[in-house]
Amino acid sequence: MESESLPRKIFTLCKTLVRKLVFRVLRAGPMPSHIAVIMDGNRRYAKRNRLNEGAGHDAGAMALFYLITYCYELGIKYITAYAFSTDNFRRKPQEVGKIMSLLRESMALLTKITKHQPVRVHFAGNLELLSAELRDGARKLMEATADYSKIVVTICVCYCCSDEILNSVEESVLEKYYNHSYIRDSHDDNDNDDNDGKNTITLVDIEKHMYMAVTPEPDILIRTAHEHRLSNFLQWQTSYTQLASLPIDFPELNSWQLTWVILDFQRNYDYLARKKLQR
Repeated sequence: MESESLPRKIFTLCKTLVRKLVFRVLRAGPMPSHIAVIMDGNRRYAKRNRLNEGAGHDAGAMALFYLITYCYELGIKYITAYAFSTDNFRRKPQEVGKIMSLLRESMALLTKITKHQPVRVHFAGNLELLSAELRDGARKLMEATADYSKIVVTICVCYCCSDEILNSVEESVLEKYYNHSYIRDSHDDNDNDDNDGKNTITLVDIEKHMYMAVTPEPDILIRTAHEHRLSNFLQWQTSYTQLASLPIDFPELNSWQLTWVILDFQRNYDYLARKKLQR
């Protein structure tokens, strides 16, 4: 048994050293600051490997934690994962229950990680749709890590971009109402305060109230399972984002595929940078 484990340990060590060497070379070029990922293919991975659906989601969660580790090693500050959309509530109750159980376990693991690493954890989405236990756990974890800035991990749960935009508009209107008495002043013919623009909702107001306000726009958006749709994910934020569709299920995502995605980003970096400057 020991003779079998020793070669395996040596192989793992060599693979880690090679990965870190490749990452060091990769960092010599322009690097993304924010990678977003649509974790697609967990169920297909389970079906193809003759596992139950729950095991597929377990493998997907493990792949996400590996991805966070790789981004940390590469110096990529922001990682955003599309974990659960509002449309996913239409799935089988047992599958939704499994995902929520996995979210609870992930929160516990992230809590342990943040005690040793300065990782800020942010949950983006309509958290009111979560159970009280999960909602409180998410808010406590966000509060506990709010001052960390080394790496920011955003988990999009109960999220869709159309809801994010609608919520942001509503929050912007309420802010103008309470802070500038917008409705009252708009009926006062003798008050011309509206002329100074203070009561006008601007792009800055909208973006300030977005669920994703804590992160910059993604440089790269990865979607696995060879899908090419955004599926109502970060549509507001991805106008100048490089999209990468990978022909693998999310649990199969590894450091080498991530390396190729970043190399492709570096190849197109000048073009993407020019497009952003033209806005």
